[in-house]
Amino acid sequence: MQSPFPGRRWLLAAIAILILGLVWMPPAQASLHTYRERPGQVTVRSQQSLRDDSDRAWQAVAVKRWQQGQYQGTYLRLVGFPEVVTLDGDRPLALLAPTGQQWQLAPSLDSQTAQLPANAAQYNLEPLLGDLTAALPLDLQVPISEATPATLTLAPFQVQEWLQLRDRAVAEPKKT
Repeated sequence: MQSPFPGRRWLLAAIAILILGLVWMPPAQASLHTYRERPGQVTVRSQQSLRDDSDRAWQAVAVKRWQQGQYQGTYLRLVGFPEVVTLDGDRPLALLAPTGQQWQLAPSLDSQTAQLPANAAQYNLEPLLGDLTAALPLDLQVPISEATPATLTLAPFQVQEWLQLRDRAVAEPKKT
């Protein structure tokens, strides 16, 4: 006798394959990239695309840099769309966690950057990374010139990528 549900075996097989795929799926990998920008300089970068509370596009680029084997710092550069936002690069970036924790990241340019365009600002990321012990969602209050700050929300997996950047220990070998 024929089954009242003709495609039932195929449906069950597809569900079984899906379940097995989820069980054996490898853990998510961070999209950290290591660049040897020039002799003696190594940079590890995390780049994420975000939208703010007004649906404007942003890039959040976290970098950790070594020069001649010496650690130079970890920075967060926020870049909005040109001629759409003008950032106030002199004011700190405020970060808020759902736990009530708050951070203020000071504006800070690395030794490679003389200045940034009006749609970008850079901050010292070390105070946040030194304090975080878990990947929490974070709201970033980005200071906009003569306007209400833009709010960017980072999901826990994005914060996890920053924690992986913090823990990355890559340095260019010293030449002897």
